[in-house]
Amino acid sequence: MSETAATSPSVRESADADVIVVGAGPAGSTAAYYLAQSGLDVLVLEKSAFPREKVCGDGLTPRAVKQLIAMGITFEDPAWVKNHGLRIIGGGTRLELPWPDLAAYPSYGLVRTRQDFDQILVNQAVKAGATLMERTTVTAPLIDARSNRIVGVQAKNSDREPVTYRAPLVLAADGNSSRLSVAMGIRKRDDRPMGVAVRTYFTSPRHDDDYLESWLELWDKSSGKDVLLPGYGWVFGVGDGTSNVGLGILNSTASFKDVDYRKLLRRWADSMPEEWGFTEDNQVGPIRGAALPMGFNRVPHYSRGMLLLGDSGGMVNPFNGEGIAYAMEAGKIAADVVVQASSRLTVAERERTLLSYRSILSDTYGGYYTLGRYFVKAIGQPEFMKYATKYGLPQRTLMRFTLKMLANLTEPSHGDAMDRLINGMSKITPAA
Repeated sequence: MSETAATSPSVRESADADVIVVGAGPAGSTAAYYLAQSGLDVLVLEKSAFPREKVCGDGLTPRAVKQLIAMGITFEDPAWVKNHGLRIIGGGTRLELPWPDLAAYPSYGLVRTRQDFDQILVNQAVKAGATLMERTTVTAPLIDARSNRIVGVQAKNSDREPVTYRAPLVLAADGNSSRLSVAMGIRKRDDRPMGVAVRTYFTSPRHDDDYLESWLELWDKSSGKDVLLPGYGWVFGVGDGTSNVGLGILNSTASFKDVDYRKLLRRWADSMPEEWGFTEDNQVGPIRGAALPMGFNRVPHYSRGMLLLGDSGGMVNPFNGEGIAYAMEAGKIAADVVVQASSRLTVAERERTLLSYRSILSDTYGGYYTLGRYFVKAIGQPEFMKYATKYGLPQRTLMRFTLKMLANLTEPSHGDAMDRLINGMSKITPAA
């Protein structure tokens, strides 16, 4: 086999695998779990070492909980904090909406910090038979010169020595920047929404709140006047004496490029009631931020032997900024496709099966994500948000519909009128 790679001749060879998964976040670990369960030889390469922190709101909707249950994860550990729904605050209204009562999804969400959440997932993959290599940084794809397909990766191991890993298929679950995707010529689309999230933790009496809390308006009162800040905020009780407090802002907002997000979070936290404890003295850890790649902002999701999963494929829900559920769902879809492809008898049949990954993702999420892009544009207009919070929030039936829409929680079939409307809108909306 003829191979080309941007590395020195000192690269040493390693044992082959059926599939290489780059990144042990929710997408990569879920894919590795299902691939290993199916009997494939799976190698997971993770640049960090567990446990490790990631910037996240730590909140899991019932959609994500369903995926955890499917992987055999149980929630007896008190570090899993259950929540019953979403509390929405805005326009002078405070509204508590329970998660929908559906057959397709559990009726509760969870909170668990990313400090050990990802490790729990990858441990399941390892138990299923996957091999995990930590502190292994993938530096470049290994390309077959004749077929122009990826046939492995170049990496540096925990000793910073160059090493080669070979497999006929590579799953890129290496996050928003996705060095592997860029090296393969798959770049981000500028016409897709992008968000930025910042968060920190505060010691707070609100740590055991059993509702996720979302603030649709961020008011800064530090100047003595009420000033509406761009973005939306959240307060999620972690159950360990702290609350995860953060905010997000979308690139559809006029001030997106000019905002100092950390100062914005600091100002918003300072405006909260004193008894909640969101003060610098009670802050646990720094304010940290991360990008939220939304609405399939990097495509194609399959090309030349490589599949994109999770943030590498821009799979964050534009409606609510949720990424974990969709990363895990994509991991399972990718695994199903790869398992089916591995059973095909000819190269042409295998490639046709692998290409189906694109259409499955498009059929599953394409129309819904297109609706989400329209939504992002609308909420980027301050006047729209003021009108929506003032007149929409008091309408409980409308907000129940909105919760289902934003969280993508509907019965696939035989649901109520709201479910049928949301599902119908997603189906007829083109997946651009």
